Amino acid sequence: MRKCLYVISALAISAHVNAQAAETIYVGGYGGSTEQLFKEKIIPPFEAKTGAKVVYVPGNSTDILAKLQAQKGKQEISVALIDDGPMYQAVGQGLCAKVEDGGAIKELYPNARMVGDRSIGIGFIAAGLAYNKEVFAKNGWKAPTSWQDLADPKYKQKVVIPPITNGYGLLTLVMMSRLNGGGEDKMDPGFDVMAKKVAPNVLAWEPSPGKMAQMLQTGEGALVVWGNGRVQAVTDQGAPVEFVYPKEGAVVIMTAACVVEGAPQAKLGQQFLQHVASADSQAVLAGSQGWGPVNKTTKLAPDVVKRVVYGPEKVSALISPNYDIINAKRAEWTSRWNRAVER
Repeated sequence: MRKCLYVISALAISAHVNAQAAETIYVGGYGGSTEQLFKEKIIPPFEAKTGAKVVYVPGNSTDILAKLQAQKGKQEISVALIDDGPMYQAVGQGLCAKVEDGGAIKELYPNARMVGDRSIGIGFIAAGLAYNKEVFAKNGWKAPTSWQDLADPKYKQKVVIPPITNGYGLLTLVMMSRLNGGGEDKMDPGFDVMAKKVAPNVLAWEPSPGKMAQMLQTGEGALVVWGNGRVQAVTDQGAPVEFVYPKEGAVVIMTAACVVEGAPQAKLGQQFLQHVASADSQAVLAGSQGWGPVNKTTKLAPDVVKRVVYGPEKVSALISPNYDIINAKRAEWTSRWNRAVER
């Protein structure tokens, strides 16, 4: 009888494992180096732990958001990895499920717990300034220190900023407004400074990360608005460039994640969210992608610490935009930008 029970128990365990193995979870996220890293370093440990299969669906943030909108009520993607701006839109449209509180989620910095508890940050990126040191030395210019440097006429046709449809262009507008008597709820000062003082200095409103890197590397773009991780990738190639945390503060851009509302594998989705937020995964993402860890317990090697947003002091110094206002005004601002700024 006891032997029979052992056999039944073994069969039950086997059936459970096989059922788990049959489960497939679809994760939508960034392409390129991020996709490669997830496939090589992040996903395999999760598959080994759960017995499930993870299919990674690459796309930029707007592509992934559009998929979630189109598939509402019949979702195929279980977890979405997108920028924080589009993520706030996704949450506002009821596309994200509530984050289960526990495990690694409890170890996150407060500003990685996104409003509404329906998404989390999975990496901190600092949006600030970067410059080509050789061009600056050649012209006898001191290193930039402030967002206001973008308006200095000596940089005429030497500044490169992504357009407003890219997070960096939008955040430049927000900072120019904040530093000139306005803010997200009062954007006229920002548009005024961008149109009259910054735009004349801009050589290109460049949307392509590859082209941006090239312009910074060659010095064609001597002063740019970009993220610390992107700049580090150019530095790693040997280019004489350096990232600057402006004295007024760098703006936080978070890579964010949520379990999709109505996801076919919601339980696995929550487990995957925990896995990505774990200290081990965060260390991998910091070392390879330049994403600052959102998990307070993450340990990094000294050479990685230098390259990312790391530790309570740097994390708390980041400026957080008000995306409730930004997303409500995004279309209006884009139209105004195209008329008045990027002409």
